[in-house]
Amino acid sequence: MAADETASDVTAAAGDGIRAVARGSAPAPLSVLDLVTVGSGRTATDALRTSVDLAKYTESRGFHRYWVAEHHSMPGVASSSPAVILAHLAAHTDRIRLGSGGVMLPNHAPLVVAEQFGTLEALAPRRVDLGLGRAPGTDGATAAALRRTATLHEGADDFPEQLAELVRFLDDDFPDGHRYSRIHAIPGPVQGTSPGGVQSSHRPPVWLLGSSGFSARLAGMLGLPFAFAHHFSAQNTVPALDLYRESFRPSAVLAEPYALIGVSVLAVDEEREARRQVLATGLNMIRLRGGRPGLFPSPEEAEAHEFSPLEREFVDSWGANIIHGTADEVRTGLDDLHKRTGADELMLTSHAHRGELRLRSYELIADAYGLPTA
Repeated sequence: MAADETASDVTAAAGDGIRAVARGSAPAPLSVLDLVTVGSGRTATDALRTSVDLAKYTESRGFHRYWVAEHHSMPGVASSSPAVILAHLAAHTDRIRLGSGGVMLPNHAPLVVAEQFGTLEALAPRRVDLGLGRAPGTDGATAAALRRTATLHEGADDFPEQLAELVRFLDDDFPDGHRYSRIHAIPGPVQGTSPGGVQSSHRPPVWLLGSSGFSARLAGMLGLPFAFAHHFSAQNTVPALDLYRESFRPSAVLAEPYALIGVSVLAVDEEREARRQVLATGLNMIRLRGGRPGLFPSPEEAEAHEFSPLEREFVDSWGANIIHGTADEVRTGLDDLHKRTGADELMLTSHAHRGELRLRSYELIADAYGLPTA
């Protein structure tokens, strides 16, 4: 237990599965967001092995949760099936919370999501989070292929309806007469109410994810925890968090608002290497935004690329939102960001061509804050 923790703090954090306790000298609890990055010259198998190593290491250093994002049709991102990856990580970890950051709910039938995360809850009891987003996590054509329809239902009215349906399946509490009242998500609560049933009634807490005000307001109104994508929507972070807190209504889930932010970070031993990796990240984003997604480029590829003035401007702008450099520089950047936002938790995502650099980044950050070692 860190010096600034009390027994009641730890009990409260463990009790609801949402709130966490800062460890070491970190300004807030630290967690991880993994996109399972695949670098050029490397395979998805390499990337998934890195994810296992990262999950095991960050668990050993007291990071609170490890989330996997859902993306599709992107060669450099091997996280198209978060539930499958989370099941694999559950088999290699013991304590760290595992979750989706997030499942893009419009891509899936709510019953399927309830079944997948009920299964994960059975595999890793009281360690699973269900983070939900309403964006497709890909381009429109791929989203249409996922949903088997040319009409993409992503409107403000549709997502709350899908969310309500999913929660009903998770809680197994459709009212009598509802068309789904006799349908049950398995594994799930109905097993505990069946003759001889001993199934726990606990189910994964639901988080709402967002990069604008819509999910912030909805999470607040429903009294749910909120995760904001600061790593690609930095200009909206403070307004969205303010909106979430202003909209918050106490619920059976939370008495007070709880918000984390996703932060792009890269700590390295040499500052020059950080700049090289950030340049490669910028090239990766240029290709993605231009409709030409590929494997995550190496720094050498990025250095050989002839950036147009417009591309250079984009890289500089994108890189400004990545907290990068030596461990001390990253620690200072995270401390400053926490002061500006008041986020309850910082979820770190590191992008680099080589998996060992990502692992080293978390090691340097953990050491910089004096996080405990197992």
